[in-house]
Amino acid sequence: MKKLLYLTLLFVVTLASAQDKDKKEEPKPQIVEAACGQCQFGMEGHGCELAVRVDEKSYFVDGSSIDSHGDAHANDGFCTTIRKAEIVGKIVDNRFKVTSFKLLPKK
Repeated sequence: MKKLLYLTLLFVVTLASAQDKDKKEEPKPQIVEAACGQCQFGMEGHGCELAVRVDEKSYFVDGSSIDSHGDAHANDGFCTTIRKAEIVGKIVDNRFKVTSFKLLPKK
């Protein structure tokens, strides 16, 4: 009887710990610098493309485009100035894959 109780307890503990491992950590929003990678961050590219600077390293962005946030060549555009943005995503293959990109207002 004790063996059955111990086996049941071991099975329950194993199940409980297996469920914790299945939880995937959601990326948290972060405030970063956003601009044209070529014009403002000096990245090599094939024209004007949206980029973000995370921990002082620049990444081209997938999931949002430079033209999705206004005229890139306007006075406050990404080719002219560096702006702050709140982003959610992760770095994959040296590119930032965004699931959310929110341009913050200029101060």
